[in-house]
Amino acid sequence: MSNKYKVAVVGATGAVGEVMLSILAERKFPISELVALASERSAGSHIDFGDDEVLVQDVANFDPSSVDIALFSAGGAASKEYAPKFAAAGVVVIDNSSTFRYDDDVPLVVSEGNPEAAKNRPRGIIANPNCSTMQLMPVLAPIHREYGIERVNVATYQSVSGGGRSAMEELGRQTAELLSFQDIEPKKFPVQIAFNLIPHIDEFQPNGYTKEEMKLVWETQKILGDSTIQVNPTAVRVPVFFGHSEAVNIETKHKITVEQARALLDKAAGVEVVDEHKAGGYPTPVTHASGKDPVFVGRIREDFSHPRGLNLWVVADNIRKGAALNAVQIAELLVAEGLPPKATGG
Repeated sequence: MSNKYKVAVVGATGAVGEVMLSILAERKFPISELVALASERSAGSHIDFGDDEVLVQDVANFDPSSVDIALFSAGGAASKEYAPKFAAAGVVVIDNSSTFRYDDDVPLVVSEGNPEAAKNRPRGIIANPNCSTMQLMPVLAPIHREYGIERVNVATYQSVSGGGRSAMEELGRQTAELLSFQDIEPKKFPVQIAFNLIPHIDEFQPNGYTKEEMKLVWETQKILGDSTIQVNPTAVRVPVFFGHSEAVNIETKHKITVEQARALLDKAAGVEVVDEHKAGGYPTPVTHASGKDPVFVGRIREDFSHPRGLNLWVVADNIRKGAALNAVQIAELLVAEGLPPKATGG
């Protein structure tokens, strides 16, 4: 009989937590018991899991000692407070926040990029990368392995769902108000987001980049295992509800042609190439990514300004692939490696 696991989802009532639950059910993850955890504010409510209703419990009062795997998506403060407690109780924690990503003794894992890293988890914690890094890795990892990447220039076009429910509500509200000729009042974003672009995500750093941009630098180097890769990012928030897009230019150590890139990406796990030179022959967040698992790549072309340059357009659902799906795929790696469940006969 195959093993089954007691799984906790921390932040089960949030946007990413809800998608985690649906993906666990869709992919028929081997669960003996599902525990839904959230803040005191959400405790006592019920959430759907497959055909079942599950009571949401307060994470602050929960004893994790019988849990095998915990998926955390409740924000950095909750991860900082509770993830080490869960790990100390023998739970393998898969954390979606940035709290542990840059710790040397915590692996940062993309299932299609560096799955082997999940096995080396001395603190019992595995980190999930930032959504904008996440969708790049299934595309860049195979190219880096074959041709070596020296430099990445990337401009991101990130949907408001990356900022949570309040960000989506603000875009919807502002759109309705502007179409009704009403005045708007930005709350979640520093300026109007409806019908606008904001070149600012997360806090500004001393070097003039934002933290969101620096995450792309740090995480790309860590996941690809090469601190010499230069990354030059610009992160932009756009008035789209779901799906992040990225205009990517890479410079490789050894020249890669368009044909070679397409052949490599055609067989890359989790990647779907949509690259026809015609109207609509490219992926967009709405037409391709929203609600889908793959990372979509199009507009593949050689950079004629550089002898070893290549341009790509990369699109993915930031809530699904960018957060929830990869967390579940990491949990599947634990199952594949034979993680023993605590419950006998589980």
